[in-house]
Amino acid sequence: MRVAVLSDIHGVLPALEAVLGEPDVAGADLIVLAGDMASGPLPVETLDVLVSLGERALWLSGNADRELVEVASGKAGVLPVSDWAGRRLRPDQVGLLAKLPGRQELELGRLGATLFVHGTPRSDEEIVLVDSSLERWAEVFGGESAGTVVLGNTHMPFVRLVDRRLVVNPGAVGMPYGVAGAHWALLDGDTGAVTLRRTPLDAGRVAERLLAESGFEGIEEWVSEYVTTTYSDAEALRAFSARG
Repeated sequence: MRVAVLSDIHGVLPALEAVLGEPDVAGADLIVLAGDMASGPLPVETLDVLVSLGERALWLSGNADRELVEVASGKAGVLPVSDWAGRRLRPDQVGLLAKLPGRQELELGRLGATLFVHGTPRSDEEIVLVDSSLERWAEVFGGESAGTVVLGNTHMPFVRLVDRRLVVNPGAVGMPYGVAGAHWALLDGDTGAVTLRRTPLDAGRVAERLLAESGFEGIEEWVSEYVTTTYSDAEALRAFSARG
């Protein structure tokens, strides 16, 4: 089985469409959606495209997905874009997000038992980083037995071994930190190969489309921060280090 993993799309529909157009994604047996799909400038449209994947998609919830459900129920969002996006989802979309599991598990051939989560196995908000200590990793994994763990949340791609366990972060499709482009990962159960992938994007064209199609009142500032510029991995690691 070949599995494409897409995480942290954050309602950036042009980036999602570019990744779905990749031959290795189009030809994958399964597409795992590893959370934080819609909290961004085109939430309704992004979810509609993901739903159209049908049974090829394996969904799990992220912290931003939970926040959209809370906003739809009347709570204020933490970020302006999540507050705006949550109030625009249709009832069927809110119901979909509300029912998503926090984890999914697959048996992937040479990769063995593979656990998919958004943050860590115990929290969709918790952060672990590529340079987190072995003690920190042991803490967040607890008694988990999976030999491969795939997680997102930090928007920074990496593959590393943690005490014989393979850990994969595909990075972010919609809000990358480190290197511009739409990041994702390909897992091949037949060979045991894990490949981090990056789909190049024309940031100017993505920005033009989001400015034209999103009704978010802060879209210009959002595009300037997350589309036409990219936070470096060093900046992101410094910001996250206190939490991870």
